[in-house]
Amino acid sequence: MTQPRYSTMRHVAVHEPAHRQTGEEIEDEVRSRNPGLRLMPGLLRQMYGFEERRVAPDGALPSDLAAAACRQLLDECGLGPDDIDLLIFASASEDLEEPATAHIVADKLQLTAPVFDVQNACNGVLNALENGDALIRAGGYRRVLIATGERGSALSRLPVRDRADLALLLPAFTLGDLGAALLLEASDHRGLLGIHWDTNSAGWRAATVTNPYFAPGAPVTSLRFDSQALAASFAGMEQGAVDALAGWGRKPDDLDLVCVHQASVPFTHAILDSIGIARDRSVATFPRYGNVATASLPLQLTKAGRQDRLRPGALVAFLGLASGASAGLLLMQWHPDAA
Repeated sequence: MTQPRYSTMRHVAVHEPAHRQTGEEIEDEVRSRNPGLRLMPGLLRQMYGFEERRVAPDGALPSDLAAAACRQLLDECGLGPDDIDLLIFASASEDLEEPATAHIVADKLQLTAPVFDVQNACNGVLNALENGDALIRAGGYRRVLIATGERGSALSRLPVRDRADLALLLPAFTLGDLGAALLLEASDHRGLLGIHWDTNSAGWRAATVTNPYFAPGAPVTSLRFDSQALAASFAGMEQGAVDALAGWGRKPDDLDLVCVHQASVPFTHAILDSIGIARDRSVATFPRYGNVATASLPLQLTKAGRQDRLRPGALVAFLGLASGASAGLLLMQWHPDAA
């Protein structure tokens, strides 16, 4: 009888751009680009708990950040391009409308493996992990590399016409830049234990970024965040997470580490409290990095590792939240060297 084939997360790596931009510097920049606009000093800190973010150099592309994180991961694992069987690019940011940005990342890494993109706002990495796990367990691939590169800071440079515009654009001023990479491998150890989704697609209007190719009459890029409507679109999804844990025979207190998508400090605390997860089980990244979209979960995992909070066998949850709206809960057991 053959041994069951599972997938486990072997490694995660993050590429952090060197430049930091504080909330005060962002507010000053918004005022300088929009004369006459009144913006209260310290507004980003007061509303969101935001202090600073990482900003990539001008001209840097999402594929650049993703490729840098992948190179770091491959080096740390002692692997080369030929050791990867599949690359999935899973960012909210992309280089081009066509082709898939995964091709550009693969070319920069000199990868010849099959590639494709997965996009689901800030939940792209969770979708990629679900796909990678299924493909490995089906026997098609042995190593799946998941990459993301977020250039959210570019959206905060959009013009602000009036106070109504400011209200819809304000969350964009907290978007940061980051690259991340995760490696899934076939293993005798069951690393990924389960994934659960809750979706409210009627909430898609709460947060939108237009596609300039298919939005006649719209500016090149138009962005709007209705924060109140976006928060309301997740109503009830916290119970889905609790029920999913119970279905897996687990309780919130069983979790050693919870990586939750962080769009603001108050929202992060509200999500953890509503599920019954102690705040000290999470790693706060939003104040110093802002909202880094799909890179938020791997960033927290790397931070936990640096803080010696990831012991072998630790029970880790990824809690993803994305406009649309969707909430995903992925449960894993940490077996970094078990593949």
